[in-house]
Amino acid sequence: MSLKKLEPLLTDKLTELQQQGLCKGNEKVITGMKAADGGFGPRYFLEGYGDRAFLRMNSNSYLGLTLHPQVIKAETAAAEKFGTGPGAVRFISGTYLPHIELEQKLAQFHGRESAMLFSSAYTTMTGVLPQFISNDTLVVSDALNHNCIINAIRLSHPAGKEIYAHADIDALDKILEAYKGQVKRVCLVTDGIFSMRGDYAPLDQINACCKRHEDAYEQGIITIVDDSHGVGAFGQSGRGTEEYTQGKADILIATLGKAFGVNGGYVVSNSVAIAYLRETSPFYIYSNPITPAEAAAASAALDIVTSDEGLRLLEKLRAFSVRLRSGLEKLGFETLQGEHPIVPVLIRDTGKTSALVAHLLTNNILATGLNYPVVPQGEQEIRLQVSAEHTEKDLDYLLAKLADFK
Repeated sequence: MSLKKLEPLLTDKLTELQQQGLCKGNEKVITGMKAADGGFGPRYFLEGYGDRAFLRMNSNSYLGLTLHPQVIKAETAAAEKFGTGPGAVRFISGTYLPHIELEQKLAQFHGRESAMLFSSAYTTMTGVLPQFISNDTLVVSDALNHNCIINAIRLSHPAGKEIYAHADIDALDKILEAYKGQVKRVCLVTDGIFSMRGDYAPLDQINACCKRHEDAYEQGIITIVDDSHGVGAFGQSGRGTEEYTQGKADILIATLGKAFGVNGGYVVSNSVAIAYLRETSPFYIYSNPITPAEAAAASAALDIVTSDEGLRLLEKLRAFSVRLRSGLEKLGFETLQGEHPIVPVLIRDTGKTSALVAHLLTNNILATGLNYPVVPQGEQEIRLQVSAEHTEKDLDYLLAKLADFK
């Protein structure tokens, strides 16, 4: 038995991915960190780059809570008390007090009856969505939805699938009108914040559209929203796209690994839906949960977000996001307006996008370039991500190096 016969096929596939621009290549390995100093925020050291210290403009840790002493202390104390891992899946003996306490806090934070933890937001979506889809269900999805939603739909067996143009309520309305009498249930799924652009789904308008059509479907219309980039980083109090748009999802999915700075995913809904998921979702039933220490750390992060300190961090994040967008526009770069800390720089050319990423790396700045076919032709961009750990000097340095490229 060996992989010898398969290796040429695997090599051909890797070559194909590279030619298509889909190959990620070697990962950059963070080997250490330099603490904030001299008016600049933290810097990061990479394997193979010597003593060069890099500004991270591509981190999802929007509030900088990954480095918060209170979060670190909570994780350390829980690891000492409960050990480094859960040792079992939840229904056997893998449920610890920090898991229960965190679920209760998340449900309260989102104004829901119940919450349920998963090992990541990706597994949350793939573990939740298929459980609400039957062969009598139409799935309706935004054209720019995340890969986790796309694959969750692939794992399902719906009666039909429709994709509506990004945030286009008229297109959604026409789909819901057209399927009346053909299916019993509609499952509408969308990102809250769209990860490539930092714009948001108009949940209030989506809900109004669904309400107009719901009586025509025997089992109603269910809205499922993945707001992993929104919760903790968007809205006046960090409650994400729901708070910003005043629209509420039937089932809300989010992450502990971005603004909360830890690891894991979760879903909140009413108690019946969560009880049903605990008994049916294989990604929950047959996978270990996040560690008790991670749950304790996430709980501490949530305490910070809901405190006066959290409100100050959110205000700083909004102000810095606006500041960066304004600076980009003054330099002649194209961006999208908004308050979210994902700040896209639309280059609209693959060669120029790659060149700008390389230019920033040369100047000790880590940024993510998104080229075709990862994004549509003409939508090539640099995705900058603001964090509360950044300083004014950090943004000024970034803008100065972007000005050099222009």
